[in-house]
Amino acid sequence: MKLKTTICHIETGGRKMKLIIMSPKRRTKKVVGILWIHGGGYSLGMSEMVLVSCGKMLAEKFGGVVISPEYRLSGKAKYPAALNDCYAALEYMDANKDSLGIDGIVVGGESAGGGLAAAVCMLARDKGEIKVDMQLPLYPMLDCDDTPSSSNNRGLFWNTRKNRKAWKKYLGELYQSENVPAYASPSKAKDYSNLPKCYTFVCEGEPFYCETLEYVKNLKNVGVKADVDVYPGRIHAFDMLFPYFKRSREARRKIAAVFKEFLKERGKL
Repeated sequence: MKLKTTICHIETGGRKMKLIIMSPKRRTKKVVGILWIHGGGYSLGMSEMVLVSCGKMLAEKFGGVVISPEYRLSGKAKYPAALNDCYAALEYMDANKDSLGIDGIVVGGESAGGGLAAAVCMLARDKGEIKVDMQLPLYPMLDCDDTPSSSNNRGLFWNTRKNRKAWKKYLGELYQSENVPAYASPSKAKDYSNLPKCYTFVCEGEPFYCETLEYVKNLKNVGVKADVDVYPGRIHAFDMLFPYFKRSREARRKIAAVFKEFLKERGKL
């Protein structure tokens, strides 16, 4: 399905934030809205990264409206700026459901975007204002503390050194304190109940392997439907960096199958 791209700006954090909005050129019914949050360790990246994301792929394959926010990076503003910006994008999506032509909301993203996606879902649950129907936090950056897979990791594109530096930059004075909130580092959450159903995937040798599996386990423990696929290798964000790898194609086929089942459950297919 061909998508058209538009740009709008919304007020958040005392500034105008850019939103990239991709929607079907032709449609006869309402579709699912997908808030897709880019990665980059909370300190790098841009909203245009959505153009090579699973979010765009799902919208093209099944029809959907994708919104990608240009949230504030940690070099300009520490936590909770990025979270507040992403939640503002969710509020925009919810408030403009009719004009956007959407029915139902999915929140997803890669890496730090996956961490923000999980945090946005927690915030939406706790505020009780917006219903998120599914979360897709891919190989998410969730834990500001070292885990068995993020300590002594020498991955090419993300590793222990980069991870610690990114968390320190994002959290500022909160880094390595005992008071890091779950909205900043979702692994700190005490309550995972009533969160949206979840699907994710991750490489077995990358830094976020352990925290991804732990997040899925915590969701399952409280009865939230959650699944994870693990792929061989040590390349973080492999599906975006090397989309023609066999495992990348397999990962995208699987997330498409999961999304298709989600749409069937909602009567969208």
